[in-house]
Amino acid sequence: MTYVILGVLTFLSLFPALWIVLSSLKEGNSLYSDTLIPREMTFVHYKDLFEKTMYPRWFLNTLKVAVFSTIIGTFLLLLTSYAISRFRFAGRKTTLKTFLVLQMFPGFMAMIAIFVMLNAIGLLDSHWALILVYSSGSIITNVFVAKGFFDTIPRSLEDAARIDGASPMKVFFSVIVPLSTPMLTYASLMIFNGAFVDFIFADLILRTEEQRTLAVGLYKMVSQRNSTEFTLFAAGAVLVAVPVTLLFLFLQRYLVDGLTAGASKG
Repeated sequence: MTYVILGVLTFLSLFPALWIVLSSLKEGNSLYSDTLIPREMTFVHYKDLFEKTMYPRWFLNTLKVAVFSTIIGTFLLLLTSYAISRFRFAGRKTTLKTFLVLQMFPGFMAMIAIFVMLNAIGLLDSHWALILVYSSGSIITNVFVAKGFFDTIPRSLEDAARIDGASPMKVFFSVIVPLSTPMLTYASLMIFNGAFVDFIFADLILRTEEQRTLAVGLYKMVSQRNSTEFTLFAAGAVLVAVPVTLLFLFLQRYLVDGLTAGASKG
């Protein structure tokens, strides 16, 4: 019975993805079909995606935002979580409680405030505005996982390095950072994935077609009046999933280690 339930749940999870993939290979522009597997398959929608839309530009924009958000966000997360884990300072508990409370509210609740702030400093319709939002938000969503991981690293390793004459920066970058590879991989992957597929903030901040990311570009493509390019949208959705899926598969081992390493303090 257990395997039957697991099989049904697996099918329900994979069916939408399978449906999108098969729809992208179907002739015509309608997602409706009387059969799941198209009678005739074609790759013309993938060709049209690169020839008739700005998909390559959207992809490069998305990759740029995701990569810079990952680099900056991971660095900020590393510094913040290490400081909270290792140092005792005034306001430490308050800071942790604040992060905990902020995690309870969805990010889009701050949309109006973020829009007003970015408009005031002239960063609307800018990729750096998105990078700023994603990288700063990554601290809130991942700080407890990162702190839990640093709590498992024995302080004796740092003390031994200091006895050998290592400076605080040397200890941090030569001892702590290499030991944090599983956690940093997990955090980086979460930040990259969030920035790569986000729609809400990208649609709020980006105003011109040249600046659009994949999520916004594909949505605008099918939301226009009289637009029926649904199979083209399906082809774009499939290609969006490819980079993230490959990253998850390639970094799967580190992802599991990063998820479990900070679960308990040893």
